Amino acid sequence: MPKAAHLTWEEAAAPGLVNSTAYRQLVSKNGAAMKQGDTVLVWGASGGLGSYATQYALNGGAIPVCVVSSPEKAEIVRRMGAELVIDRSEQDYRFWKDEHNQDPKEWQRFGRKIRELTGGEDIDIVFEHPGRETFGASVYVTKKGGTIATCASTSGYMHSYDNRYFWMNLKRIVGSHFANYRESWEANRLIGKGVIHPTLSRTYPLEQAGQAALDVHHNAHQGKVGVLCLAPEQGLGVEQSGSAMRARHQAAIDRFRDV
Repeated sequence: MPKAAHLTWEEAAAPGLVNSTAYRQLVSKNGAAMKQGDTVLVWGASGGLGSYATQYALNGGAIPVCVVSSPEKAEIVRRMGAELVIDRSEQDYRFWKDEHNQDPKEWQRFGRKIRELTGGEDIDIVFEHPGRETFGASVYVTKKGGTIATCASTSGYMHSYDNRYFWMNLKRIVGSHFANYRESWEANRLIGKGVIHPTLSRTYPLEQAGQAALDVHHNAHQGKVGVLCLAPEQGLGVEQSGSAMRARHQAAIDRFRDV
């Protein structure tokens, strides 16, 4: 696929996997088929995957409800243009009473917070990827006839939820994994047109690849990180034909830098 002319090599590389994954899961007819006006709950909205889901919701005319885990992350998604933000650390949601039992009262409290932000509306689509920790809450807060689109399971793959809130309310669970060729092409095209922007926060030299992996392992990063392989330094690869577009979108391109 063509590299975006207005991006450096490291910026253009950063979206690849997560951008295509978010496009399929949220936008594609093979995923949630998001439409204008949909209320979309995005878990980890400032992270490597969620930051692209947030952009697709905003650019697609949907209304993202962004869940983050700190005031700093809340500020990041607000800078992206999101207005409805839930800071889990502030609200201290505890969806599990213990290792084996969830707490429906916490689902209800979470749902009330969503309605408070949306003016009484429930969620049309859940962009679900944490897995076990959040899945019960995701199913509960989705509106009647709504969709839970799921990929990955970073907190555990044995999902548990109350089926009464699922079958009696005609909800759907849609599995999504990466993207096909067409979806990848369409997602990359939007990067090239400056509609979706990379969320690169830090770039490491090749000899620090181990440190990069460790920082990701400890979640000590935002958005995506890059490791230079063939490029001798950062900042290379911007084409003359893309310079005007880069100048126009510079703030968005740099939004995650050093955060």
